[in-house]
Amino acid sequence: MASKLIAPSMLAADFGNLQRDTEMVNNSDADWFHIDVMDGHFVPNISYGMPVIAAIKKHATKPLDVHLMIEKPERYIEEFAKVGADIITVHYESTVHLHRTLRQIKDAGCKAGIVLNITTPLVVLEDILPECYMILLMSINPGFGGQKFEDITYKRVKNLRKMINEQGLDTRIEIDGGVTDKNIQKLVKAGADAFVAGSHIFKSDNPTATIKTLKDLANS
Repeated sequence: MASKLIAPSMLAADFGNLQRDTEMVNNSDADWFHIDVMDGHFVPNISYGMPVIAAIKKHATKPLDVHLMIEKPERYIEEFAKVGADIITVHYESTVHLHRTLRQIKDAGCKAGIVLNITTPLVVLEDILPECYMILLMSINPGFGGQKFEDITYKRVKNLRKMINEQGLDTRIEIDGGVTDKNIQKLVKAGADAFVAGSHIFKSDNPTATIKTLKDLANS
């Protein structure tokens, strides 16, 4: 697998200075913008929708990794693609016809992925893995930033990487929730290769330096 990727979560950015924070990510060692979309139904929080994503896309020079924490995401795939999504991941738990939804994402011109909550068993991915550019494993309960990383994630990453390798695939494994400079190398060792970080980056004294540290640690 190629370079390990860092995806700052824009949910933790300063929304009063969104262009400034977008340009900070542009000029950093980050690889993607991570965009968390929450509907207040699938998760208890509400974040942002198409207008804010379009505003970020206007200034972004790196891909938008759009994570849909919404019920029935198939209703909005084309709209998210139109406002600038490059990767769209949907929760296994959020849609009845998952295979159809992944095909819908690809038909809209985006890379497709599945997100699993902490308690959703990995076995549900066995038959659908070939359709996925990426699997995002939640390492916290979805809906709010700043939560503590759940240690069960290491075992889940290791088992998922084994499943991917056994099928001869090169599917990426992304981790979302509580990623810091203290756990990123252990996650890489387990088999993950893309990392979302929000509060750890944007609440630090120097977000650009924090991104560089994460990138260097992940690829060391």
